[in-house]
Amino acid sequence: MRLALTVAYDGGAFNGWQTQPGGTAVQDVLEAALGSVAGHPVSTICAGRTDAGVHALAQLVHFDTDAQRPDSAWIRGVNSHLPEGVAVQHCNLVDAAFHARFSAARRAYTYLIYRGAQRHPLYAAHTGWCFRELDLAAMAQAAQALLGEHDFSAFRSSQCQARSPVRTVHRVMVREQGPLVILELQANAFLHHMVRNIVGALVWIGLGRRPAQWIAELLDSRDRRLAAPTFAAQGLYLTGVDYPAHYQLPTWPAAAVPLAS
Repeated sequence: MRLALTVAYDGGAFNGWQTQPGGTAVQDVLEAALGSVAGHPVSTICAGRTDAGVHALAQLVHFDTDAQRPDSAWIRGVNSHLPEGVAVQHCNLVDAAFHARFSAARRAYTYLIYRGAQRHPLYAAHTGWCFRELDLAAMAQAAQALLGEHDFSAFRSSQCQARSPVRTVHRVMVREQGPLVILELQANAFLHHMVRNIVGALVWIGLGRRPAQWIAELLDSRDRRLAAPTFAAQGLYLTGVDYPAHYQLPTWPAAAVPLAS
């Protein structure tokens, strides 16, 4: 049978999602915990591999097993074998055609920027930081150019392995809540470092280093060398993955925001 898990983790505790030789990735500890409950080695596939320092509120993972266990074993039982930085939130039985990555219709990411003259120790591991004033109106105006289908080569890491740089952004939002600037993006899929590179460009616009129309110019250029530096990993959260309704997987909030409720 095939099971789908919703997993949350603090990326600062791990060397990214994908398995590492030293066993320091989220995948490593999750597969070990699942194997302890299943009684056999388990191999997992996730909806989207996250880099070191990047967090997840609702990463979707699937795996196959013949072990008959109650849902509580796949949640609380697995969690009892996991370090405190990662925990299973939900477990769902899915059909054999389900694939955590290829069945996904949309992914959602949130980026948090802490605004403060001095760095804040309680935010340091969970937000990006900007100690200068940001023009949120200019950032929000610029972000609208990202909506729709575009070639996002200007926001793509040189290590990106995606076959095509074309992605469709369905939603983009820039807002503030307390000391945080919150950037929310939903798309059919994202390129490697795409969100962090977009954040870097929007911060430059917010600082007045570039005009709002610069985002559209970058998209047209398709040249990563013309864009802003990649922003810090610590502020990035995978907030949800959306699947066709017939899979009956847990839904996620349209504007899930950690640390800011």
